[in-house]
Amino acid sequence: GKYRILDALGRGGMAQVYRGYHPQLDRYVAIKVLRSDLVEQDEFLARFRREAHSVSGLRHPNIVQVFDFDVQDEQHYMVMELLEGDTLRSRLNEHRIRGERMPLPEILRILMEVLNGLGYAHKEGIIHRDIKPANIMLTKRGQAVLTDFGIAQIVGSTQYTVSGALMGTLNYMAPEQGFKGTCDERSDIYSMGIVFYEMLTGYTPFDADTPLAILMKHLNDPLPLPSQVDPTLPRELEHIVLKALAKDP
Repeated sequence: GKYRILDALGRGGMAQVYRGYHPQLDRYVAIKVLRSDLVEQDEFLARFRREAHSVSGLRHPNIVQVFDFDVQDEQHYMVMELLEGDTLRSRLNEHRIRGERMPLPEILRILMEVLNGLGYAHKEGIIHRDIKPANIMLTKRGQAVLTDFGIAQIVGSTQYTVSGALMGTLNYMAPEQGFKGTCDERSDIYSMGIVFYEMLTGYTPFDADTPLAILMKHLNDPLPLPSQVDPTLPRELEHIVLKALAKDP
């Protein structure tokens, strides 16, 4: 379309992301091209337009801004603001490699900023559905920004057949979302609780070799307490984790 592709930024389970340039506006952007094998033409196109339109209406400093969405040669793409920085996933991996955990003030700042964006989206009637560290950007200005709003809903049920995408997401997925495919604002809170747990301890609480085994742990296993990993963690934070990760919504 009207965008010039410059280079590839990364690939996820559902899309390829490129750095792009809009010559008329002299603006650099991120272009997310959805995988062609996920496109179920009629139903998909309607869902894509509906969800992309809803997401593009979100205006919040802690949510990535969507500028445009279109189809070019049967390739569906969304155009977003280009954020310079790391994902929370990368930041957590760096700490893990060094055998460290994130400093508590940084954890709480990231948590509050993401919750500010999430609370705004929920008030606008939009659920994220796929909150995980890979979908939280930490910009060079030190701001936490939620990305990929609406992508899981746009792709719909096909996300459960995507090799690799499912496994990475299930560690953060609420029980009702994994088993019944139903979710609401509380499912996002559960996923954010898992992210909070991982920031505090360095690990997600439930892991296994197969997707079904991970789901069963979310549904049945008691939560390993963060204070067992680090007895110095404030009890108030542990109470927040326990409430967010209750099995029953």
